[in-house]
Amino acid sequence: MSTRRATIQRKTKETQITLTLDVDGAGRASASTGLPFLDHMLTLLGTHGLFDLTVKGKGDLDIDVHHTNEDIGITLGQAFDRILGDRKGINRYGWAYVPMEEALARVVVDFSGRPKLVVRDARPAQVAKRPTGSRGAYQWGDAEHFLESFTRASKTTLHIDILAGSDFHHTVEAVFKALGKALEQATRQHPRRKGVPSSKGRL
Repeated sequence: MSTRRATIQRKTKETQITLTLDVDGAGRASASTGLPFLDHMLTLLGTHGLFDLTVKGKGDLDIDVHHTNEDIGITLGQAFDRILGDRKGINRYGWAYVPMEEALARVVVDFSGRPKLVVRDARPAQVAKRPTGSRGAYQWGDAEHFLESFTRASKTTLHIDILAGSDFHHTVEAVFKALGKALEQATRQHPRRKGVPSSKGRL
């Protein structure tokens, strides 16, 4: 049984979230949050990152998606942070390119201890500067806010480049798949790494 496993519960007046993550899993992922599009993205992240991930949540969706979306990002980030602890033995860095039909995303992650999200749009000028459209109530701004919440809670530096894409679903899907693969690489334990992956001796 994996020892790199955590369950995070977050209960506020706005949301109730329970998330379980096993970073040495087999890609068994499921999510039920009241936000079907986010559930789909979380399932993709777990599947392609080979994480066993279960997310259950409910929130004040009668207001909007904001609190539920944010708190799931926070709990996912907290789970990675708790599991990895002082970061001993891990690769620390991870990166991936993932296509989804016409869309292409590049994600690079560093478990640096310094939270920073950078999102760049490298598509041609004639394409809108952010993925347009939505799925239900879920829009690109919600995806970016989820990623910001995850970045802060996991204490990672996260760079996302959108290299191609015209369809909202395809573009966000490429990002989440690439994030899963980059996280899998970064969290993997290196057979020759005995301590913290930093010349300073700590992160």
